Amino acid sequence: MFEGIKNVGHLLYRVWFYLLVALPIFIFMPFLILTTLSESTYKQFFWLARNLWAKPILYGMGCFPKITWQQRMEKGKSYMLVANHTSMLDIMLMLYVSKNPFVFVGKKELVKIPVFGFFYKRVSIMVDRGDVRSRTGVYRRAQRRLNQGLSICIFPEGGVPDENVVLDEFKDGAFKMAIAHKISIVPMTFYDCKKRFPFSVFKGGPGPLRVKVHRFFETGILDEDDKGTLREEIREVILNELLKDSS
Repeated sequence: MFEGIKNVGHLLYRVWFYLLVALPIFIFMPFLILTTLSESTYKQFFWLARNLWAKPILYGMGCFPKITWQQRMEKGKSYMLVANHTSMLDIMLMLYVSKNPFVFVGKKELVKIPVFGFFYKRVSIMVDRGDVRSRTGVYRRAQRRLNQGLSICIFPEGGVPDENVVLDEFKDGAFKMAIAHKISIVPMTFYDCKKRFPFSVFKGGPGPLRVKVHRFFETGILDEDDKGTLREEIREVILNELLKDSS
């Protein structure tokens, strides 16, 4: 009986999450639409998404971020933001961590998510990993966004791995792009998102969301041949942190 009550609690917690995701979008719909009509108003859209969407979701779920900074981002500077990817909360948490406006690069499949997908399509850089032209076009669109003073965020695992995988292998895209555009890479470790809101329906619950923002990796003197080494160095930083925490 206790297990049944527990499962009902998990189910209600999940329904509450989706309500928190949808309600701010419907409430602020006119402002969100207005700020997505042009790339020139993206920073205003980002402010709305960060302060009126991401924060209420995290606080409403009882998931309070706790950030440890080894190095802080400078206002007005562009970066490549990377982190491990384990939960839908990763999107809200990344918005919470970075005050510097950034654009997500992600899979085009996310446009299928009701309500969220409508805005995701308008403000993110979508990539079809099975299409060479799509992958090539990402670099052009990213450069335009960087020229506008924005940062880029990529979850380099390329998706959410199996729950038993601590950290999946990293794809090259984020590191190749950072080298090409000569921007610093900001690695982050998200410790608790999988525990708070995993993709398994009958798991999760409120609690702290710890984040460690590691020291940045500079790319100014690197070229494309260095992307593999850079990729593995950054993956090792995040993996070691996750393993240390789990032990």
